[in-house]
Amino acid sequence: QVQPVESGGGLQQAGASLRLSCAASSRFFSSYAVGWFRRAPGRETEFVAAISRSGGSPFYADSVKGRFTISRDSNDNTVYLQMDSLKPEDTAVYYCAANFGVTPMTVFLSPSEYAYWGQGTQVIVSS
Repeated sequence: QVQPVESGGGLQQAGASLRLSCAASSRFFSSYAVGWFRRAPGRETEFVAAISRSGGSPFYADSVKGRFTISRDSNDNTVYLQMDSLKPEDTAVYYCAANFGVTPMTVFLSPSEYAYWGQGTQVIVSS
């Protein structure tokens, strides 16, 4: 079983950057595809980005494409979400989710496709 743990959230001004981390202690984490989702107050959970277990096939929501970058480091069992050019509408609780990647290039885009979820980390972007 994999238990993702997010970190790196905080308060930033518009235009600034933040890097979120998603770590798991399980040595099997490298076999899992990982996704980032976010939930703003009063809104549905929104897909942000996803990456395959091999580190390929990065996929982004249109709202963050060109500003956010997802990557993974197999050496430290961590997936990162680099968030640049932050906007107030990026304010949300960000969640990391994981599920076993059937193939090295498999990515999942829907929350229902993920079996394991972290507790979330708050990101607030002020204007």
